Amino acid sequence: MSVPYEVRVVGDPAGREACFAVRKEVFVVEQGVPQDIEYDEYDAVAVHVLAVRDDGAPLGTGRLLHGAEAAAKTGGDPALGSLGRLAVTEEARGLGVGAALVRAIEDAARARGLTAVDLHAQSHALGFYERLGYAAYGPEFPDAGIPHRAMRRAL
Repeated sequence: MSVPYEVRVVGDPAGREACFAVRKEVFVVEQGVPQDIEYDEYDAVAVHVLAVRDDGAPLGTGRLLHGAEAAAKTGGDPALGSLGRLAVTEEARGLGVGAALVRAIEDAARARGLTAVDLHAQSHALGFYERLGYAAYGPEFPDAGIPHRAMRRAL
């Protein structure tokens, strides 16, 4: 089944709230991540991307950290962006929404002069990111009680 959608960068409060609603549905409700750690101080400065159906219903989201905020997450390199909080609603999985969100975040990183994007992938999602050109490095580690691996892709 195909669902028409678009991916866009959001900067308005309503767009950010739609991103947060997707994250709540996927991370807090489905995966049991505590709500008090799902949202953080980086949300105020991140570049948020949102996938929406033609009728406006949100399908997925992700965010890019850059500058000092990304450097804090990527070991201090200001040329790296940090992709995070990638979430796709159950109805939109398998439709290419996740890949479109990753590419939109990479485009936002390129537009800011970044040379690579780092992320912390849930271990079960390594194959998804590998298909998009990311390579895992370092050992597996827990984040919110879920196994993760660090990954990077040069832009």
